[in-house]
Amino acid sequence: MQFLRLFRDVRPALFAAAPWTAALLTLGAGVALVASGATPSEPVRFMKLLEVAPVYLIETSHFLSSILGLALILLSFGLRARLDAAWWASVTVLLVAAPLALLKGLNWEETAAYVALAVLLLPFHRAFPRKARLMRMEITPGWLVSAACAVLGAGLLGLWSFQHADYASLPWWRVMADADAERSIRAWAGAALGLFAFGLWRLFASAATPKVAGEADPEFDKVRAILAGAEAAEASSNLALLGDKRFIFSASGESFLMFGVRGRSWIALGGPVGRRDERLELFWAFRELADSHAARPGLYGLLADDLPDVVELGFSIQKVGEAAAVPLETFSIEGRRRGNLRRAWRKAAEEGASFEVLTGDRVAAVMDDLQAISDEWLSHHAGGEKGFSMGSFTPRYVREFPVALVRDRGRPVAFATLWTTAAKSAFSMDLMRYADEAPKNIMDYLFVELIAWGREQGFEAIEFGMAPLAGLEDRPLAPMMSRVGRLLFERGEEIYNFQGVRRYKDKYDPVWQPRYIAAPHRWAIPLLLADVGLLSSGGVAGLAKRPRREPGREMPQAA
Repeated sequence: MQFLRLFRDVRPALFAAAPWTAALLTLGAGVALVASGATPSEPVRFMKLLEVAPVYLIETSHFLSSILGLALILLSFGLRARLDAAWWASVTVLLVAAPLALLKGLNWEETAAYVALAVLLLPFHRAFPRKARLMRMEITPGWLVSAACAVLGAGLLGLWSFQHADYASLPWWRVMADADAERSIRAWAGAALGLFAFGLWRLFASAATPKVAGEADPEFDKVRAILAGAEAAEASSNLALLGDKRFIFSASGESFLMFGVRGRSWIALGGPVGRRDERLELFWAFRELADSHAARPGLYGLLADDLPDVVELGFSIQKVGEAAAVPLETFSIEGRRRGNLRRAWRKAAEEGASFEVLTGDRVAAVMDDLQAISDEWLSHHAGGEKGFSMGSFTPRYVREFPVALVRDRGRPVAFATLWTTAAKSAFSMDLMRYADEAPKNIMDYLFVELIAWGREQGFEAIEFGMAPLAGLEDRPLAPMMSRVGRLLFERGEEIYNFQGVRRYKDKYDPVWQPRYIAAPHRWAIPLLLADVGLLSSGGVAGLAKRPRREPGREMPQAA
């Protein structure tokens, strides 16, 4: 009775330690199998085995044992990740390897050890709850290199063993030793080739991918409804309507979290949208869903208000830049500092520029003009349309939002699609594009008119988007990623116009708000940032293309 009470007390700790313990023990068993196959058999036992077992059965057992040893080494990755399939496979492989150890050289000690390990794993099935398939388990380069080292070490051990084995001077011992060496080489080579093939496959493998919610999906209407009445939402939450996201909904159906998938990276864009009291619930739901699919979760573009909940998840946090927001109540184009902006605005108006905000059918009526402007703008900006964290021009997506249109003497020359929020806390520009014949500084005219429109509509602020890597500290005790980010911000103009974006937005005296990325491990953050860039740019080809800057026209990095 006392033993049962003690077991109940220590049971949570045992189950918490089970994945790593099982992974290490299984790794050891796998290495032992590979090493056993690569080293000489014990002569006396082997001769006794030859009396009762045919040679082809011994040869087969020898080769299969090494392959099963490699399988156990690889399954240890799945046990570490708490995969249910890895638990089942490990128990099965151990029970199959146990009799093979007898058939390859009467190695009963190995047989007993493999059976004991299988029996030891049986009570801890519940410690491996993740249902991802084995082919989707995450294997890091470090673990793969470790496995390669184990296989290589087994081969070197076998080479050393055969060079120093003492078979006396009897000829039949020599014959047996030569055959044993051939078996060992074949078994080790099979394991090495298997690991090589597995490593190549892992280069192209990816985690299971949830379904994208497109226009025809009922979830899309649910997202629209939540955005229309969301208590907690940013202007950029409207990217949910782009058509390239996956969604997790709260139990009430009144909140959602959107995310994108690239390879094994699952990256949530911003915080949950909807009810504030459901934010932590959705963060946990996202982490648990990613965990169940053996994916690498990340949270990108977080606000400072999100960080207490992210800390509850046990995530590491890194600042990635600052976003600009201009309070509409205090903004004015009067005064000496706004002289250039004021003159550009007046000059455009005097030369025939006009501004209006279109909605609904009025947007559809000018869609051909908007498409022509967008195509012309894209022809000067290499890389094509974006995605994930930036909008892209498709008629369906553009019709979702109000469109600020600028005409020059009645002809459409520039436009911006507008992201709004139900609480009217802020609005933002999404796509900002202009035609070749648009007057210089036409976007300054558009911004001033938009600020006046937003004030009339009752919005509190206009958001100008994020300046990547802005505001990072380069101090001796600052995190390494902050110091590297600061270096890129100051010296990386050839990669991206980091400082130019910051300077342009500074013209409007915005309030700069930090933005963060979070991941379960700090080492995963660079991988997630790379995947954010690839998701937003449409892959490696889009990311590598640099836009061609037009002389004489200072413009932000618009989508």
